[in-house]
Parts: sequence; C-alpha cells; structure tokens
Amino acid sequence: MNEYGESRPSVEWAVVPSSIGPLLLAATERGLVSVVFHADGPVREKALDGLRTRLGAEPVESASGRLAGAIRELSAYFAGELRDFGLPLDWSLSSGFNRQVLRELAVGVPYGAVVGYGELAARVGRPGAAQAVGAAMGSNPLPVVVACHRVVESGGGLGGFGGGLETKRRLLALEGVHPEPLF
Repeated sequence: MNEYGESRPSVEWAVVPSSIGPLLLAATERGLVSVVFHADGPVREKALDGLRTRLGAEPVESASGRLAGAIRELSAYFAGELRDFGLPLDWSLSSGFNRQVLRELAVGVPYGAVVGYGELAARVGRPGAAQAVGAAMGSNPLPVVVACHRVVESGGGLGGFGGGLETKRRLLALEGVHPEPLF
C-alpha cells in the first residue's frame, strides 16, 4: 500500500531459456507486461530497474504463478507447436500511437506473415508514418508475443530489430517466412 491506501502493482519475473537466448519475462496482475531479449547479467539488471521505475513496484523473481502460462506458451512457440498466443497482456508500458500500432500488429499480422512499416502505418490511419511505426516497434515491451519481428521494409529488407537482426532472422525462419542463413 502507498501513502494514499492504494495497492501498488506487483511484478513477477523470471529468466527462461529459448532458442534465441535467455528471455526475461515479467507479469503483473493484468498479464504479461515485458519480454526482454538476451537477459543475462547487465541486461537483466537494467530491465529490472526499468520495471521498478516505470511500474512503481519491486519485481519479485518467480517462475510459477503469473508466469507459468507465458513460460508454457513461449516454450511451445519455440518448439513450433504454438502459432497464436492466448496470454493476457498488460499494455501499461506502451501508450498513444505506439500502443495503437502494437495492438494492430498483435491482432492483424498472424504467424507466418509479414507486414511493411508503411502498410502498418496505413492500417492505423497514419499513412506516411512508417518511421513512427519503426519507433513503435523499437519500444515494444512485448517482443515475440507482440511479434514486431514480422514488420519488415517494403523492399524486402529486414529493417531494424531491438533483439538484433540475427534474432529477427531466426524468429522469421521459425515461422517459415525467412530461410535460415546457409553459413
């Protein structure tokens, strides 16, 4: 409880292995709130500090409870057994245009499909805002689950990716969109 008698949100987190490296998952009472790539040492600590600051709660390590479903679904996704996540999501780390774009991505670009930055901008009523869509992808607090790896350049290039281009290639290859590199 804070000084006004309001309960503070609680955040549970865990680092789980995946075929693209360790992922930090965090969830609140509302649902999965954060997925962080390459979650070793300093990356993990920076992510936890960010959650502490932005959510006003002390993250508690726990691989059960709120995160059990997320861990199970992500494991099935990386095993090629799950195409659609059914997790409750907490959108509180995203707002405005970014949230609008991410929600459209979540419902409008299915497994195995890709969309261009400009096309996604047009879908949310902002044609010509491709760069703003790129910024929204870069701020995505729920990568993999809200699949920003499915957003590519209109000319066929990969575009950018917060988890690194190799991670983006591997996620697209997992979904059958982009072949794995030969060497």
